[in-house]
Amino acid sequence: MNEPISLRVYEIVGNEFCVASDDGQKVFDQIAKALREDKKIKLSFANIESLTSAFLNTAIGQLYGSFQNDQIKNNLEISDMEQDDMMLLKRVVDTAKEYFKDPDRFEKLNKEAMEDSDVS
Repeated sequence: MNEPISLRVYEIVGNEFCVASDDGQKVFDQIAKALREDKKIKLSFANIESLTSAFLNTAIGQLYGSFQNDQIKNNLEISDMEQDDMMLLKRVVDTAKEYFKDPDRFEKLNKEAMEDSDVS
């Protein structure tokens, strides 16, 4: 069996701040390439100081629109992530799974929620 590909977020992004979706796209592209090649990935968040949901939505969340949950679960291992960031990642993944299950319904509910908040 092949050794997992080791991806270091710090090296991909170029600094310790993972806040922009553009940087998340760089990480997504690397993960997606490896998944398409049916490789296992170890994704390290070592040396990352700041992490946002925008970054994680792009880097990890959008994987659920392109790949099956089992493929992601079996081939992507996250390491060196702070506990608070792990909780944020879990929320991002849960939301992404819901969204990609039925994007139209999700968009409709989101639009309704926005309209309701505009009324007040």
